[in-house]
Parts: sequence; structure tokens; C-alpha cells
Amino acid sequence: MDTAAGRLTFRDATDADVDALVALVESAYRGESSRAGWTTEADILQGQRTDPEGVLEVVKSPDSRLLTVERDGGIVACCQLEHRGEHAYFGMFAVSPALQGEGLGKRVIAEAERQAREVWGVAEMHMTVISVREDLIAWYERRGYRRTGETTPFPYGDERFGIPQRDDLCFELLVKPLA
Repeated sequence: MDTAAGRLTFRDATDADVDALVALVESAYRGESSRAGWTTEADILQGQRTDPEGVLEVVKSPDSRLLTVERDGGIVACCQLEHRGEHAYFGMFAVSPALQGEGLGKRVIAEAERQAREVWGVAEMHMTVISVREDLIAWYERRGYRRTGETTPFPYGDERFGIPQRDDLCFELLVKPLA
């Protein structure tokens, strides 16, 4: 698949990709490097976004795929797809901060939706987004996702998901029909 920024290759992640994928996800959301892009969570969460064990668990799960996107031999984006019966779950979405704003994210989410529809035959894609991430939620809404108002608590006290910098965090469910 060609883009103005170069040829993209989509493939499933392997064990050998784990360290590069952890680095990509961390760079897109946490720390100073994430501030180069617009998806940073650095002001609301510190600490890690994921770890090698969490990424490897997705790679190894029979109901999940970690879609990995390469350009010029390097990993530039990824997302998790998990088959959950009638729908698929979309998560662990990351685009290299240096490439954000070039349309790569739109291509990745479109490919993820296509694969979930064609491989699993699901009718909907679900995702959860931190509810205070209004700019990110608006981006997903422009891609056809709708807010459900259904929330789940943020796992305060579990540093595997980061160290919250505010006390009003929760996840909101967003849904998109794939028909």
C-alpha cells in the first residue's frame, strides 16, 4: 500500500517485534517524545503505557492480532484487534509521533476495520478512550465512531497503565458499525 510518505506494509506482529512495539506505543503517548505528536497523554498520565509482557500477551492470544505497520523496513504504527463474538475490539493504537498528521492513522484504522470485517465477519468495532481526551474522541467521531456514554473506571493504583495526574479519569466506549 503506497502513501505520499512511502510504501506501507501491514502484517501481524511476532515475538521479535515486541521491544520495537513497546517503544512505539510509549513514544506516541508518554514522556517528552510523545509531545512531538498530538496523541500525547503526558499531561494526564505518567509512567508506562504498556510493557513487553502486555504486548507479548496480545501477540500470543488466539483471539487477538497486533497489526503492525512498516514503512521502509521500520515499524511506524500498530493496533490491536481482538475478536469478541459479534464485535471486534480496537486498541493499542499508536502512530510514530514524527509521522502524526500525515494521514497514516486514517489508513491504519481503515485497514483494521476492513480486516475485522473480512476475517471475523463482525458487524461492529468497539474501543475505549480516556473520556477527557476530547481531541482524540473527536478524531474517532470523524471516522464514524459514536460515543455511547458507557464508561468503565480507570485502574487507579495499577501502575501498569500509568500514573494518573488527575482524579477524574475513566474510559468511554466508542462504537462503529462496520456494515
